[in-house]
Amino acid sequence: MNKHQNIEERLWDYIDGNSNEAEMSFIKQLIQSNDEWKLKYAELLEVHQMMHIHIELDEPSMRFRQNVMEAIAVNLIAPATKSYINKKIIWGIGFFFITMILGLIIYGFSQINWETTNTNSRFKVDFNKVDWSLFFNNTYTNLFLMINVVLGLMLLDMYLSKKKVEKTQDLS
Repeated sequence: MNKHQNIEERLWDYIDGNSNEAEMSFIKQLIQSNDEWKLKYAELLEVHQMMHIHIELDEPSMRFRQNVMEAIAVNLIAPATKSYINKKIIWGIGFFFITMILGLIIYGFSQINWETTNTNSRFKVDFNKVDWSLFFNNTYTNLFLMINVVLGLMLLDMYLSKKKVEKTQDLS
């Protein structure tokens, strides 16, 4: 089996012209003198010629790209995000969070004893005596504060990236 594969490989190299001159002349002599090589050469040469005659490379039509683009245009393209995001809902969510933050701040200031005076401080309120556990002992309060911090950082990032894009557009 290995002998026949070797014969086929060498004959294909000979037919395709991939052999060097010494090997081509050697294979040519084997084809002329050896019947097995001659039969295999005739068979492979016939396959080679049939491949060139019957097999054509399929190329797309000249309008292939245009046809694809027209087929895509028939389908509905998703609208821009500005058109399907309701701004009233976004404003409502923002108003809710701002109200909650202001409520937390007002609640915190209402817990301070304003009557206490400290002569060593510029402030009339001694913040060392504020019981912070009243604010931060609730899991929901901590979760709310973490979410607000993340949303605030995202807002800052969007603002800074918008400014950066505007700056690069102004330069170009």
